[in-house]
Amino acid sequence: MRGCLVHPISLEPLPVYFRMMKKIIQMLLSPSASVRAVRRFTPVLACCGAIGLLAGCSSEPDSHVVSAPPPPAPTSAVTTTTTTTPVATATPVVVDGNTTYVTTPAATPVVSTTVVTQAPPAPQQEVVIAQPSAKHVWLAGYWTWRDDQYQWMAGHWELPPNSSSTWVAPRWEQQGNAYRFYEGYWD
Repeated sequence: MRGCLVHPISLEPLPVYFRMMKKIIQMLLSPSASVRAVRRFTPVLACCGAIGLLAGCSSEPDSHVVSAPPPPAPTSAVTTTTTTTPVATATPVVVDGNTTYVTTPAATPVVSTTVVTQAPPAPQQEVVIAQPSAKHVWLAGYWTWRDDQYQWMAGHWELPPNSSSTWVAPRWEQQGNAYRFYEGYWD
């Protein structure tokens, strides 16, 4: 086949190349070829679809939940602190027939009262450390009001002033729309 044009890629003469291509195209376009292709690729497509579906289920979708807005600013906390101090009194004393007056402090303890309009938080859980001695008493932690906010005072071991003393824990009591703080003390 001299003088025949040759296809640049296949190096076959063009008429032979055209006949081969015609057979391939007819085979691909025949009904039996398309049926074979569908039969071959159906399981592959089904597996890919199942994998895609399962992969979509295993990952979480992007969160579209808007986080809750921040809590509102605390209501203006009105704090009233009242402190009472013992008043010294003059007591008459008779010495060698002369009456003199001796100034003695009153037995009234110093009392501080705090009233706040903001409710105290729930008590915190504490780990009670080892008791230093059998005489020590555990004083549980509590919330107190300082610098216009609640502050946690951690619990601790303390020796009572005497063996018959009992600890009266500090506490908050609601009074209308306010909360009154009572200091703890040894009774």
